[in-house]
Order: sequence, then C-alpha cells, then structure tokens
Amino acid sequence: MRKCLAILFLLCLAVATMAAEPVRPNLVVILVDDAGFMDFGGYGGEARTPNINQLGAAGVRFSNYHTSPLCAPSRAMLLTGIDNHLTGMATIPEVLAADQRGLAGYSMELLPSVETVAERLRREGYRTYMTGKWHLGSSARALPGAQGFDQSFALDASGADNFEQKSYMPYYETAPWFENDQPAQLPEDFYSSEFIVDKMIDYLETTPDGQPYFAYLAFQAIHIPIQVPRAFTDGYNGVYDAGWDALRISRWEKAKALGLIDPRAPQPELPESLRRWETLTDEDKALYARSMQVNAGMLEAMDFHIGRLLDFLRRTGRFDNTLFVITSDNGPEFNDLSGSALMDLWMSRNGYSRELATLGERGSMAFIGSEWAAAASSPGSLFKFFATEGGLRVPLIVAGPGVEGGRFSPAFSLVTDIAPTLLQAAGASATPVPEKTAITGRSLVPLLEGLTERVYQEHEPVALEVSGNAALYKGDRKLRRVTQPYGDGRWRLFDARLDPAEVNDLAAEEPQRFQELLADYASYAQRMGVVEMPADFDVVAQVTANTAMRQLQFFRSQLLVLGFGAVVLLLGSALVIRQRRYARRT
Repeated sequence: MRKCLAILFLLCLAVATMAAEPVRPNLVVILVDDAGFMDFGGYGGEARTPNINQLGAAGVRFSNYHTSPLCAPSRAMLLTGIDNHLTGMATIPEVLAADQRGLAGYSMELLPSVETVAERLRREGYRTYMTGKWHLGSSARALPGAQGFDQSFALDASGADNFEQKSYMPYYETAPWFENDQPAQLPEDFYSSEFIVDKMIDYLETTPDGQPYFAYLAFQAIHIPIQVPRAFTDGYNGVYDAGWDALRISRWEKAKALGLIDPRAPQPELPESLRRWETLTDEDKALYARSMQVNAGMLEAMDFHIGRLLDFLRRTGRFDNTLFVITSDNGPEFNDLSGSALMDLWMSRNGYSRELATLGERGSMAFIGSEWAAAASSPGSLFKFFATEGGLRVPLIVAGPGVEGGRFSPAFSLVTDIAPTLLQAAGASATPVPEKTAITGRSLVPLLEGLTERVYQEHEPVALEVSGNAALYKGDRKLRRVTQPYGDGRWRLFDARLDPAEVNDLAAEEPQRFQELLADYASYAQRMGVVEMPADFDVVAQVTANTAMRQLQFFRSQLLVLGFGAVVLLLGSALVIRQRRYARRT
C-alpha cells in the first residue's frame, strides 16, 4: 500500500512539474525589404495592411528602432545578434571596395565564428525554416541549411524578379534560388509573396505536434523591381497624384499626430539635387504616381499573403502561442534606373519595360526613385544606403505571448536586439559555445513584458557602420556621417529625439559632446575592425563600378565559351575534311 501511494505521489509530482513548465512559443520573423518607417498602415502609411496592423495593435510598435542602411548587414545582424563587421557581412558585395576585399569582416558570407539564431534554437529542439531572400552567401557553408535551418527555399541575391526566375540588375546573370541548399527552379505561376508563404506553410505542415518552430520569412516586397498583380495597384488610383512633396509633409504630420515623433520635430527637407514635382511633365507625373501605387499595392499583396499564413496558424491551433516579429531591413530604395542608355539596353535584352499601361506587372521594371523614397522616409531624411534616420529608422512590431501590447514604445533599439529577444523568449541561452562570437545586442523581453521602459541607458553608446555611412547614438544625441552622393563624409551631431529630420547640426554648439561621441565611435570602429572609407567615397559610383566588373566577367566567360566552341568547330571541321580526303584516296 505504501509503495502504491509513493508511486502515486511521484506521478502527481511529475504531472504538476510538467504543468508548471512554460510552453515554449513558436517564433515567426517577417522581414520586409526596403519598407520605410511609416509604410505600414498601422504606422500611418497609405498601404492597406490589415494583418500587419492587427498584430501591431495587439503588440508593441517601436518608434525608435534602428537597423543598418543596407540589406545583407541587417540580415546578418538580425539572424545572429552580432555587429555586422563581426559576422563577415560588413557591407554588401555590390558595394564592396577594393581595399576591403579579402578581410574577414568583409568576406561577404557568414563567418564560421558566428552562430545564427536558427542554430541555437535547433539545439533547443526547435524546428527551423526559412523562405525568401537570403543574400548571405551561396557557398556550401553559407547557405541556410549550413546555418541552422532544417528546410529552406532561399534567394541568394540582393533582389530578383517577382514573377519569373531572372535577375533584376546587370550585377547578376540570373536569380540564384536554392531549396535546401541545392539549386532550384521556380514554378511557372510564381509570385514572390505568394510563393514565400506557400513554401513556409508546406514546411510548417511537417512540424510534429507539440514541437516548437522558428519560421523566418524574408519577402522581396518592396525591393526593386516593385511588381504586383494589377488589381492591387488599381486600388490606389489618385492617392499619390499630388506628388512627393505632399506625401513628405503628410507623413511628417501623421507621425506627430500618432506620437511617433516629438511635436516640435522640424519638417524634413527634400535634397536640393532632387526634382520638384511641379517641374515634371504630365506624362512623368502619371508614371511616377503609378509607381507609388505599385509600391503600395505590393505591400498590400504581401500583407494579404501574410494573412493566409496567420489563418493557417489559427486553423492548426498554433497562432495563440506564436511570437511575431515584423520589421524591415532598411529604409526606402532610392535608385532610379531610368535615363541610362546602358540600363535601357540591359532591360530590353532581359525582357523588361517601363510602360505606364503595364507598370508593375510581369515584365515591368518599376521603382519609386529618389524623390518618392525621400518622401516615404519622412519624418526622417534621405533613405536606404545612408546613415540618416530615413535609412536607419524602420518599423518594428512584436506581438504574441508575454507581450504587454497595445502601445507604441519610444525606446531606442537596434537590429542586433532581435536574436537575443527570440532566444530569451524561447528559454534558450544567448551564451555562445566555445570559440564562437558573443552576441552584441540585448534582449527586448523585459521591455515587451512591461518591466522596463528602455534597453540602453543614457550613457551607453550604440554604433553601426556600413561602407562609410556611420551613426552613433548616445542618450538623445546622434553622431552621423553620410557619404556621397548625398553627403560629404563629414561628421555631424544631431538631437535624435527632437530632430529626426537631421536639420540642425549641433557640432559647433556642443563641441565637447561632439568630441565625446567621436571618441566613442573610434573605440567602436577599432573593436569591430571597421575599414574606413575615404571622405569622397560614393556608394552609387561603387555599385556602378562593381556592376561593370561583373558584366565584364560575364562577357569574358561568354567569350571563353564562344572561343571553345569555335575551337571545337574548327577541329571538327578539320577532322571531317581529313576523313573525306582519306575516303577519296581509298
């Protein structure tokens, strides 16, 4: 009898212990490409994004979250929690300068010394999946399967066509897609946002009941070329007809009304080198207004397919126990591909056109250009590539179990904070295994739970750098350097809280503070192994030069193939002639 009671007691104790153990959440990270700070509807944008808005309203929307100004460094930091220079992705291949080549921090793929959050979570029993843009290297050791993902369908390029498997720029010969690290072909009915969600649902359906998962969806929306089925574009007829100046002011006013910025924040200025809307012809106005319609429509289409993922999670009983993270890799894309004879030739050869009647549809090369990008980044200044608030400050939404939601948070945070947040939410250790690089970011979990209002203290400097564009935040001050063609490589000091448009340079007014932050940045650059760029470094010129070199490489390879073919043809002809002569003799 006593033995039976003892066994019963132990069983009850085991059941009670199991009941007390927290259920580990599923983790879903949704990364949008080139979305500006206010592009989502829940941040005041024009695009209809009801599914993202719903998650935002239920969770925490960050108004002072920052990322890097370029895609691959941001993705490396997001997936590792480590500064981009320590991951091997200090910049992107398209912008890599000659004196950076061959250096560890500029290897252009994740280094063996870093671990992704997928690797760490897989050790903790999580299933790990990835679909969409990778851009972190395509060698055998760099693709998602070698970086901790159980299943993946990944694009290792800065972008690609959204309807077909082809490149969007001369830097690439094709669109390099991989499934589970093997070269893959896209289906005939491919559309990027739909396919990325379809594949993820396929992978999630293989997850055993009760096993937690980490799902990373990296959308092509809204990277160049912006493309979407026409029905989504037509829903924004007339919305952008007033032009980019009207949008820039409208978003600035909405940001103040929503409490995203201080009411005293000055209006962002349009760079002098950019065109004024009123100087455009009626034909150009129609084309550029339609471009922004395509941009908004592509966001809406992405949100529609995100809704399909959410419906799947609800149907399978997984939604309530899923922590969602939604953000962008950098600010709006500014490149305008029109007006270049060489680019026009390349587009023509690769089946692209830029016609108003079909803008954004299959075969169309659509983009918003510098002026719309500057307007879309309001209330910040400039855009992607540059260390201004327009390039660095983007939306971040975190929603799900344990999150005290329904609020905006003004707390400063950085892209490296995502990985440690996911690890803590999963109950996983953020301590690196031996010989691996330590995480440099911080967990946002205490803030999400309402236990604190800030992650970084006033006295703590936080810095980032990509290809000469650099920023350091300390309290309410921001030290900033912007390269050409929109900057001059000089350091400037701004009030990050009152002046997100970076209108008033405080360096002369606060010389001691300016020197203090310069010293902080010098310390950061030395620790991280930053290769400093010359003051006249121009990111656009570097992209152009690197693209030209790639085209030359492609041309050389084609010549080699043609040359080899010619040799074979000549040898074959000689052999035929010899055989015929021999036949005549006999």
